[in-house]
Amino acid sequence: MDTMRDRFIATTTRLLDEDPRLALVLAEISRDGFGPALARHPERAINVGIREQLLIGVGGGIALTGLRPIMHTFASFLVERPFEQLKLDFGHQGTHGVLVSAGGSYDWPAGGFTHMSPGDVALMDTLDGWSVQVPGHPDEAETLLRRAAASDESVYVRLSVHANASAHPLAGGGGFGVLREGSRGVVVAVGPMLDAVLAATEGLDVTVLYATTVRPFDGAALRRAVAGARPDVVLVEPYLAGTSTGAANDALAEVPHRVLGLGIGRRELRRYGTVDEHLAGQGLDPAGLRARIGAFLR
Repeated sequence: MDTMRDRFIATTTRLLDEDPRLALVLAEISRDGFGPALARHPERAINVGIREQLLIGVGGGIALTGLRPIMHTFASFLVERPFEQLKLDFGHQGTHGVLVSAGGSYDWPAGGFTHMSPGDVALMDTLDGWSVQVPGHPDEAETLLRRAAASDESVYVRLSVHANASAHPLAGGGGFGVLREGSRGVVVAVGPMLDAVLAATEGLDVTVLYATTVRPFDGAALRRAVAGARPDVVLVEPYLAGTSTGAANDALAEVPHRVLGLGIGRRELRRYGTVDEHLAGQGLDPAGLRARIGAFLR
């Protein structure tokens, strides 16, 4: 199976050929994969080098001309390092574009904490008007990328090597999809956490919702799910734990409820092993999730 990043490169290369409104801005990362696009569209495909603030500044300038910029690098260099440029060159200027990250929370553990970004979605939450997409499979990534490129909104698409075994048809709907129904609680699985959540909740009497669009948060779907179950909600996200607990609490403001946010802890995990070892270290493997979800729902 190709990775989400592979699919992003192939899909965006085709979109640049098909849509003269689109532009691509890189900061070295994925430059080799985009070699043909850079050669065919030098006026709309730009590599600014290792200058991430410039990456966003150029994207904002391109947006002012009426083009639709797609900006790409690792999440830590796309959201965290040039955050001021995102706030000003897009938010303050009222422009729109597509951010596409790679690296997730710890896709390249050997790269160290400089290349990890568990807090990116929480940071994007401080900006107004951004949609956040978290695909769980390369097919879902392509669907969400095509939709983002065709829209006129501000969209952040978060890609990762961490992926589910297969795509889910509910992923492209924009809201939370119901995968299982139960009466003892609701578990929301975000993007690549779905397979682990399904394994962890096997045999448990819980509703499982699947989310690839996490902003805007689908409060209506959560309220419907809670109406048919005990109002105990577990959010399982592949980034900073608790990122969406506020959104869930707001959605259930009129309902007595409990919310548990599971995800990446704030304390840095300094053992740079594999992605699977990091998931286990964060308690996000099936065994860890089952123990934590089971204890909360009991």
